[in-house]
Amino acid sequence: MKQRIENMDLKDKRVIVRCDYNIPIQNGIILDDTKIVESLETIRYLIKNNCKIILLSHLGKVRTEQDKYYHSLEPVAKRLKELVGREVYFNKEVMDPSLPERIQMMLPRDILLLENTRFLDVPNKLESNNNIQLAAFFASLADVFVMDAFASAHREHASTVGITKFLPSCIGFSVERELASLERFLKNPEHPFTVIMGGAKVEDKLKLIETLLPKCDHLLLAGGLANSFLKTLNFNIGSSLATESEYTMEKLKQIMLNYREKLMLPLDAVVGSTYDESYARYKKINEIGDNDVILDIGVKTLEKYKTAIAASKTIFLNGTMGFYEDIRFSNGTKELFNILKNQNAIVVVGGGDSVGAVKRLGYQNEFTYLSCGGGATLEYLTKGSLVGIESIMEAKQIEVLDD
Repeated sequence: MKQRIENMDLKDKRVIVRCDYNIPIQNGIILDDTKIVESLETIRYLIKNNCKIILLSHLGKVRTEQDKYYHSLEPVAKRLKELVGREVYFNKEVMDPSLPERIQMMLPRDILLLENTRFLDVPNKLESNNNIQLAAFFASLADVFVMDAFASAHREHASTVGITKFLPSCIGFSVERELASLERFLKNPEHPFTVIMGGAKVEDKLKLIETLLPKCDHLLLAGGLANSFLKTLNFNIGSSLATESEYTMEKLKQIMLNYREKLMLPLDAVVGSTYDESYARYKKINEIGDNDVILDIGVKTLEKYKTAIAASKTIFLNGTMGFYEDIRFSNGTKELFNILKNQNAIVVVGGGDSVGAVKRLGYQNEFTYLSCGGGATLEYLTKGSLVGIESIMEAKQIEVLDD
């Protein structure tokens, strides 16, 4: 069992916390502060324990010096100050030689947020390559490390995994909630268990499909995933996104042979066109033309999928039904959300695209659980572990240290 924050001796300690503040920010304005709110329980617990609190996070992908201009965590510090109700100091450098002295001067309960850890990826990818010197520097700033960024737990970075080599470590409340919810709802789901999956590349989700199919009663597919299965069945999918790999199609054939009673594929679609941006038409799957692009599921598909959903006690949604950002192709996703919200079932939404769609379309309060993990959620369900969680000390290791 991984060491939990509430079982650590943190009184009066310097504590460094890896948070997940990888949030949408536009022109310095935070568009969604959900992940900041998620971090508050851990931060308030540390305040209660009279700790000096140092926060780490990445934000976006930083490949050039110019990227740094758009990916500063300074707006996060300002919003965190409003939410926590006390001063949050911000350090504009990550690997700052003066940091140890600054932390020494901090008062108990002070909060210091360091700049985006991925700023150190330019030019040498120190963070993403888990540079040992960087990890040691982070560790030198504190007495204890708290991993509270589930969405980054699948990445072997200096601020997620490297730092655990040097400090006693534990998981924070946000990670604890995520693990408990995924374990409760999806590792041992109440049956009938239905999985609904959309997405672009079937290769990206093939392992997840293979992991979930033996566990679920129904797998309902849409988007590029469904297109690839339809293509394997020799349906004309026009110019729609689908796999080009013969190896992948052979895998899909085997999946369909082994699990044909569980798989459900679209019967109809709303299509766009390669030659006319204003084109949008409803078509049955066997009517798709060479220039058509499948961008949403149709009403017959929704009716078919609703039969499986209505009989389910647990439902896992990963992905959307199509290009919902365009109103012409949003009906499938909207109607699916309406169907799900009216079910007397556990509904878990996981993956960045699907959680983003739920929030954008106003359904964030309608479902049992929204996993904030994105790719980490999918990797955890596929592999059963995450490198950033596995690196955290076991409770028994802490007992040995205490002795």
